[in-house]
Amino acid sequence: MVATNAIFTKSEGNKGTLKFEVPVEVYEKGLEQAFDKVKGQISVPGFRKGKMPKQMFMKMYGEESLYQDALNIVLPDVYADAVAEAGIVAVGQPKIDAESMEKGSAWVLTAETEIAPEVELGEYKGVKVDKVDAEVSDADVDAEIERLREGQAELVLAEDAEAKNGDTVVIDFDGSVDGDHFDGGKGDNYSLELGSGSFIPGFEDQLVGHKAGEDVNVNVTFPEDYQAADLAGKDALFEVTIHEVKTKEVPELDDEFAKDVDEEVASLEELKAKVKDRLVEAKTAEANEAKEDAAVSAAVDNAKVVGDVIPNGMIEEDVHRQLNAFFSNMQNQGVSPELYFQITGTTEADLHKQYEEGATNRVKTNLVLEAIVKAEGIEPSDADVEAEIADLAATYGMSDADVRAALSTDMLKHDIAIKKAVEVVVDNAVEA
Repeated sequence: MVATNAIFTKSEGNKGTLKFEVPVEVYEKGLEQAFDKVKGQISVPGFRKGKMPKQMFMKMYGEESLYQDALNIVLPDVYADAVAEAGIVAVGQPKIDAESMEKGSAWVLTAETEIAPEVELGEYKGVKVDKVDAEVSDADVDAEIERLREGQAELVLAEDAEAKNGDTVVIDFDGSVDGDHFDGGKGDNYSLELGSGSFIPGFEDQLVGHKAGEDVNVNVTFPEDYQAADLAGKDALFEVTIHEVKTKEVPELDDEFAKDVDEEVASLEELKAKVKDRLVEAKTAEANEAKEDAAVSAAVDNAKVVGDVIPNGMIEEDVHRQLNAFFSNMQNQGVSPELYFQITGTTEADLHKQYEEGATNRVKTNLVLEAIVKAEGIEPSDADVEAEIADLAATYGMSDADVRAALSTDMLKHDIAIKKAVEVVVDNAVEA
């Protein structure tokens, strides 16, 4: 970190001006890089492109012609050093102006910037939260076993049987409104599970009690909010022919079923025990997550942002962070942003607005947790960082080196400190 003689002067709200310097030795390095960048773009008689001597360049164009490029090169690091030296937390994009850029002297710059607001913590230890039931009953286990049975069910032809809810019928259908057939109203050999609610309300009910080989006239009314506006609210007739009725045949609840579901168990009792353990683990995780959410939410509600205003820059940073994470996740699933918007019929502006809705609370939550880090004097150790790197590497199938390349030590320490702040709040919460 270089010394920048940084001074921050607060103006109104969370805005202010940061005045700082770019030391001579720093911008001189920037000038070297700027010259290397531009010399390849200049053609001079007698020299191959990119081979123009620096002395000749300076004589022809002057050092000042490189100042803007040099400043652009060094500014990000110098600005970060100035922010740290001034002891502020800058947010958003600053507006940079040059006060003086004289050869042989430190360049003097100003940056109009927003800073993170201060937080007055309220009660964050001992907050009261509702106790979440994590008990798993025999009925819960039975319901999960039944779900597994349904997953193993087979459809078998029901000869000369009346269709009932839960059965699947294979049908031809042809719909019309006032005698006129409409697009999408016809289908052949369509498999429909009765009671699934797949068709227009009332359609499936009228097939219950009928057998294979029967023709059925089904009278329905399209919902007022039906997607095809020309059919919305209209009465329709569907001429239906039932070809087959199939019923679900679930396996017997015995040891053979248990072994089919899980080859690691030898009996139904073992399967039930394993299912119960899995449900207990899932419910416990849900209960812990609910407790954490409630405790942190209470701590945030008890805190106050000084001035009651969160800078727009922080809101925008949060929204863009959420968008980047969303698109990264989509990309990992092989879905490009263009394809996502095409499939969903939405735009990036719609998604931006969606993430804006929770941005204020997310930003305040982070500010409160950072204030708790400070209040508790939480300082992650090198061992904490190493453990976090190993955990992230295992979670995402990366090497430790890849994690280090993707995340700086400061970022890792920030995330660890936030986690520890959450632990302070949750561990001290009182369940009622």
